[in-house]
Amino acid sequence: MTQLKGQLPKIFDDWFADQNWQPRPHQLQLLKNAQDGLSTLLIAPTGAGKTLAGFLPSLVDLASRERAKPEKQKTRLHTLYVSPLKALAVDIERNLDRPVSGMGLDIRTETRTGDTPQHKRQRQKLNPPDILLTTPEQISLLLANGQANDFFKGLKYIIFDELHSLVISKRGHLLALALSRLRVHAPNMQTIGLSATVANPLDLQKWLAPQNAEENNLAQKIVVEGGAKPNISILKSKERIPWSGHTARYAMSEVYEEIKAHRTTLLFVNTRSQAEMLFQELWTINDDNLPIALHHGSLDTNQRRKVEAAMANDALQAVVATSTLDLGIDWGDVDLVIHIGAPKGASRLAQRIGRSNHRMDEPSKAILVPANRFEVMECQAALNANYLGAQDTPPLQQGAFDVLAQHILGMACAAPFSDEALYSEVITSAPYHNLPKDIFKRILEFVATGGYALKTYERYARIRKTEEGLWRISNPKIAQQYRLNIGTIIEAPVLNVRLVSKRKNGSFGRGGPSLGKIEEYFLEALTPGDTFLFSGKVLKFEGIRENECLASKTFDDSPKIPAYAGGKFPLSTYLAEQVRKMLAEPKEWEKLPIQVREWLQLQKKYSILPSRNELLLETFPRQEKHYMVIYPFEGRLAHQTLGMLLTRRLERMHAKPLGFVATDYALAIWAFDDIGARMTNGTIQLSELFHEDMLGDDLEAWLDESWLLKRTFRNCAVISGLIERRHPGQEKTGRQVTISADLIYDVLRSHEPDHILLQATREDAATGLLDVRRLSDMLARIKGHILHQKLDQISPLAVPIMLEIGREPINGEAQESILAEAADDFLKELGGSI
Repeated sequence: MTQLKGQLPKIFDDWFADQNWQPRPHQLQLLKNAQDGLSTLLIAPTGAGKTLAGFLPSLVDLASRERAKPEKQKTRLHTLYVSPLKALAVDIERNLDRPVSGMGLDIRTETRTGDTPQHKRQRQKLNPPDILLTTPEQISLLLANGQANDFFKGLKYIIFDELHSLVISKRGHLLALALSRLRVHAPNMQTIGLSATVANPLDLQKWLAPQNAEENNLAQKIVVEGGAKPNISILKSKERIPWSGHTARYAMSEVYEEIKAHRTTLLFVNTRSQAEMLFQELWTINDDNLPIALHHGSLDTNQRRKVEAAMANDALQAVVATSTLDLGIDWGDVDLVIHIGAPKGASRLAQRIGRSNHRMDEPSKAILVPANRFEVMECQAALNANYLGAQDTPPLQQGAFDVLAQHILGMACAAPFSDEALYSEVITSAPYHNLPKDIFKRILEFVATGGYALKTYERYARIRKTEEGLWRISNPKIAQQYRLNIGTIIEAPVLNVRLVSKRKNGSFGRGGPSLGKIEEYFLEALTPGDTFLFSGKVLKFEGIRENECLASKTFDDSPKIPAYAGGKFPLSTYLAEQVRKMLAEPKEWEKLPIQVREWLQLQKKYSILPSRNELLLETFPRQEKHYMVIYPFEGRLAHQTLGMLLTRRLERMHAKPLGFVATDYALAIWAFDDIGARMTNGTIQLSELFHEDMLGDDLEAWLDESWLLKRTFRNCAVISGLIERRHPGQEKTGRQVTISADLIYDVLRSHEPDHILLQATREDAATGLLDVRRLSDMLARIKGHILHQKLDQISPLAVPIMLEIGREPINGEAQESILAEAADDFLKELGGSI
């Protein structure tokens, strides 16, 4: 009997019946699309069986094939499953075994990640499994092999899990380029994208389909509506909610009680340091000896696997985790997710709470624990967004030049290529669809010679053109180096801070004491002469030499840039807008805890609250200085850039700015001069201070003086392959990489300022570290809508940002008590207490 497309074979129907399941309509529709030769994007809520739907076409096709005789049998790779996380690939292998073994299917499934032993990876090349579960980097490695065509030519399906997470970064650009090459090896291959959180499905439909010059090809789309609405709440703490800070330590005893009251709890935080702190806090109060574990990317592979296995066996009552566990892991016995701190994005929160009750017809349960009062509003905005089904995944970016350089070198490692053919192939990928041919040729020339300023150095000649007009690697060792250095993920480094004294000739010695390490992202935005607080001292930034920050003692009692508060993720544009809306509409305050409501009511009494599209700017004197506090609610990155540019502009206006501090919600600048009075008398014009032209010459001048571009260039140089981190049997230290990058940067700035890698560096800085686009949108939005409130004293809304000034991060209870005492002092000035 002929089986109709989109219908399951009897063995599959029987298996579903044995599980007391019914195949869902979207699973059968995806199967039919695949059998019709169509690529598909499946958008479905957590627990809707997305993963099984994605694999059904492969399982059905593999189950119906005819096996060759054993002596002639050679497995060909049939399906690739691509995951953003190693843990997810391992989890899927475990879950896929259920239908495969349950139906007795002759299907071999294996994983291939950075944790896979080398001998197993070599064996997979010679005898690939039917289904290979892997990560983006491994695909690029396999494609750079001379036997890639033989390995991939039988490929029928490629499944991208959590597609929204894969495509939004440079990692996604590399994967898109790999996909364009896979289509060369397997022209009839189909793509399947799976995602629960998608803001713009068209972006992902384009990404899944090959693009051409005539029209935008789109994959099919299946959207699954419904699913149980999540049960999300904000912790109703009996403790006083801090005005500032990022630890949520005040609520630990209440968090512990929630863990005790549930079977298995996942606790999510945004950074590894927060994970370590939270884990220690919970163990300190773990009088019941509950099995609580820690999971983040810096832990040893074996340690992570033990935690994952223990979770799968229901042997843990709680796991503290970062983003390493917020995608797709199917642990049905997790009955509570606790999010410590604000989620920074509605889609990120939806993804994380979906780990609880991982079934479509059962509501996920989550508790949000804000670390401070602004975060209460952000948590409420995220909660509202999830009930509305709002998404805020970021839009796709144009393909990065350094990633394309890496891919070009990889293709040369596989086999000699024609530049015309490779260009035609590259522009079928969505991120590079609009790449001009002349830019492609400049990147190709960069891979071949390093560019005009570096072409005399043999080490940068990585590919050469043959007499037949094809490009090939210049030396077999190049391929070995490429395989060792593939990928786009670069860990954010820390720099040692060394106290130095200036000699009479203006130079600095090397012999000063080391004060500790500080995150490089903080230092790279400083210019010589800036002062900052570290190790209990106010220090003057003298510069960066190799992998050290040189700083000298200063007698300034007010550091110019004390700290950049905030976590790993910037506040999403959507949540920022919702927080501004909440501030402007008092009826929305009823959902907030009484402490926060009273705080906002006190703000209305002493100052004002801006409307949704207004920018509030408050000025007031305090302790012989004058402060300007601004509330853009545009995220930490945009605020840091705005702070740098405003202080430069105020210097030109002779307002004598001393420094600034930025959080996700606000920005504070302080000065000797009375900024408020000068705004009132018109010698400082708000329209001039916040003019959009600050993103022109002011931005360029600051970038030229800061170390930010040098550090961004280093990352681009590593990704593009110009500088190699790893060599056979050894790895360059961060210091060695930095020295190499700084030397090349200086050469290119002097002799080839339009070098393609410098261009890539500036674009990287603008979209990433500086968030220029978001800042530009904000300046356009507030034009003519800036409210200046001249006050005699601090306002309630300004207290959180003022608590950040001069504060060096301190771990432990001391931090919370210091902040609480400072908040009490501010409140006494206002004549109240909350």
